[in-house]
Amino acid sequence: MADDAGRTRLARLYQDGCAKIRLPRDARAEGLEAVLINSSGGLTGGDYMEWLAAVGDGGRLTLSTQACEKIYRARDGAAQQRVALILGEGARLDWIPQETILFDGGALSRRLDADLGAGARLLVAEAVILGRTAMDETVRQGVLRDHWRIRREGRLVFADDLRLEGEIAELAARAPVLAGGRAFASLLLIDDDPGRLLAPLRRALGAYGGASAFEGKLFARVVATDGFALRQALLPALEILRDGQPLPRVWRT
Repeated sequence: MADDAGRTRLARLYQDGCAKIRLPRDARAEGLEAVLINSSGGLTGGDYMEWLAAVGDGGRLTLSTQACEKIYRARDGAAQQRVALILGEGARLDWIPQETILFDGGALSRRLDADLGAGARLLVAEAVILGRTAMDETVRQGVLRDHWRIRREGRLVFADDLRLEGEIAELAARAPVLAGGRAFASLLLIDDDPGRLLAPLRRALGAYGGASAFEGKLFARVVATDGFALRQALLPALEILRDGQPLPRVWRT
């Protein structure tokens, strides 16, 4: 993506296999919006998915997904997902895919790396649902690994590793983990002054989560009883972190 006289335009697009990209037009949106599609309908053991996005100086890009990503029972290893985000000076990128649904026996290992230029702003949100309660699904066993590394001008400024592995239902029931919750999310904002959004974010999350702001970063964890309750908490929270910009239409359908 490149900034052209104050307007973000597409400079290059490449897609391959089941990874598809669509660029909807939304008069409400600032910058460019891209919707990522996995046309295979989900991931299972041995699958590999990679997304790379680069935003030029001063550009703005929002990346979301057409639907929730489904992680099916794995017979051979874990599904792998890699996300690489590159932001030029003064750029803004929002990585806000819809929820990932982990099914019983599913295994997913994913990594997110972001490199920010001077003055760049980044929003990252990853939400996970452990089985669909409306379908009476229970995730007894599985694997979920999340690995985040965020750098600004080559210097590591944020790192987070999350792992649920083995008896997931038992782990999720523990108070220090999810206290019986079946859905959770991690939210990160890198900004010059993210602390200005801390109080409204905490009000929006209420009992669903907690948030802290420190050294140009705002980080929050959110836990809910199910996917519906999680989304009800995420919608206002994401709009706050997007400085009031409306969410992509895929989040509202």
